[in-house]
Amino acid sequence: MPKRRFISYLRVSTARQGKSGLGLEAQRAAVLSYLNGGSWELLSEYVECESGKRSDRPQLAAALAACRIHNAVLLIAKLDRLSRDAAFLLGLQNAGVRFIAVDMPEANELVVGIMAVVAQAERKMISDRTKAALAAAKARGMQLGGFRGRAGTAEDCKRARIARITVADRRASDLAPTVRTLQAQGRTSFNAIAGGLNALGIPTPRGGSWGHSQVRDLLGRIEGLENRG
Repeated sequence: MPKRRFISYLRVSTARQGKSGLGLEAQRAAVLSYLNGGSWELLSEYVECESGKRSDRPQLAAALAACRIHNAVLLIAKLDRLSRDAAFLLGLQNAGVRFIAVDMPEANELVVGIMAVVAQAERKMISDRTKAALAAAKARGMQLGGFRGRAGTAEDCKRARIARITVADRRASDLAPTVRTLQAQGRTSFNAIAGGLNALGIPTPRGGSWGHSQVRDLLGRIEGLENRG
């Protein structure tokens, strides 16, 4: 069974705390205690010295990109003051990266799923009203049918296709600097680039090893993004 990959993100509010290690060591110890051995691999650690009120966090952005590149899980030591960090948590959801909060593991589902919970409550109210209306209709002797869903429409397929393209473009953008570095080192063929990506431990989107065709498709997507940019 392949090892599960993690990337940790630690944050302190001031540069002074960062230099002194105050708070960082406790967060780092919490991360390692949570992992507690097992079949896992901590790929890297990103440290941010920034107020929780700010949304522009370059180290967080780098950590998210690394998670997408390596198909890793973002491990966060502390998620206190949740109401202030609501936008941050929803940003994690939109980033397409799995994450776990060490001090509150249930936040992974509870906080990021707030909007889903609200939608679920609305659906339940609609369902309750529908059931009541059907029960009343049945009591009046009306013959009830049984709709069990619907086939996907052309619009559904279009939205799904756009979502897939967005995910692929974002990962290609994350990988572009690594690919260009390999090319600058003289690895210009598809197979040479594949070997470089494999040597760095970067998996394909499906979690496998890179080969000629995967690199060809990746380069085509990167060049397309660069031309559009």
